[in-house]
Amino acid sequence: RPANDRRIVADMPPPPSTAGILPAAKKDYSRYVKKKWTALFVFAGILAAVFLLSVSLGAAMLPLGEVVSTLGGGGTAQSRAIIWNLRMPRIATGISVGVALSIAGCVMQNVMRNPLASASTLGVLQGASFGAALAIVNFGAGVQIGSGAAAAISITNPPLVVIFAFLGGIASTAVILALSRAGNFSPSAMILAGVALGAMFTGATALIQYFADDIVVATVVYWTFGNLGRAGWNEVALIFLFAALALAFFIFNAWNYNAIESGTNTAKSLGVPVDHLIVGSMIAASFISSVAVAFVGTINFIGLIAPHIARRFVGGDYRFLIPASAITGAALMLSADLVSRMIVSPIILPIGAVTSFLGAPLFLYLIVRKKEYPLA
Repeated sequence: RPANDRRIVADMPPPPSTAGILPAAKKDYSRYVKKKWTALFVFAGILAAVFLLSVSLGAAMLPLGEVVSTLGGGGTAQSRAIIWNLRMPRIATGISVGVALSIAGCVMQNVMRNPLASASTLGVLQGASFGAALAIVNFGAGVQIGSGAAAAISITNPPLVVIFAFLGGIASTAVILALSRAGNFSPSAMILAGVALGAMFTGATALIQYFADDIVVATVVYWTFGNLGRAGWNEVALIFLFAALALAFFIFNAWNYNAIESGTNTAKSLGVPVDHLIVGSMIAASFISSVAVAFVGTINFIGLIAPHIARRFVGGDYRFLIPASAITGAALMLSADLVSRMIVSPIILPIGAVTSFLGAPLFLYLIVRKKEYPLA
């Protein structure tokens, strides 16, 4: 080399050392994960507190010490009867339904690329309600019990109700997926399509009621209000089983959902089977939402509220967002049930009305905050 070149090379500073980069990155990632786990434990603590309040408060007040003693196998005969026969089935139903609706909404918002997507805004709950009402009224899933003013319709074939509810919910899902692939539909247009489908299914349910007798109409109307008290332990086990299976499926695909957050083209370039994942996720979300509706009636907005609250604290990493949404949804359901039981005690208000009062303002807030939650 010429002397000038050798001098220039000699005067150049050595390349920066990369020895400290990897440990620093590991430390930052460890701090990141620790923060997410801390948020999850806080959510779990809140759920535990709401759980204890739900067991303690009611028409018959129970001290927290008596509640803890009864849950541990002790307590008086009266407290055991109140807790295990009356309150625990209701609380277990609320937790299972809250988990099902919240994780369904969380995944729908991801695969539909829409922060307003949920089972209630895409017409899935309305379709499931129509299918369940059809099974109860026209296909022998319900039988009249009693006579006169005390007469009512009892569900005698829960599997048939679940199947019809799922068919109604998946019909709405199929239309939404078909529209999303048919042309350049914006996220806001998909929500409008869901609202239209919900209105159509609500009208179809009204027609079923119009041609039914008074007892059936009263029962179906009462059923659509939403009630956690009508499900027994067998129904709770069924809802919990399907919700747990869907939760496992969603968490298994958490990295794929993270990739979809960067765009479908980016996810495809990373090897994510986007089309199959979207269809499979929507079917699973619709199914668990439909199962919940089949047993407890229509409960709106939990699937919309819970994921957004969880996202505020754990961010958009679906490894943590999905379980955080599940815990938040369960806590919200128990809180709404507690309000419905205590606000005009001993009268129990329809929990569907309570969740609608909670969810409608947030729905409007998300629409107004277009900059933070882009809709088009």
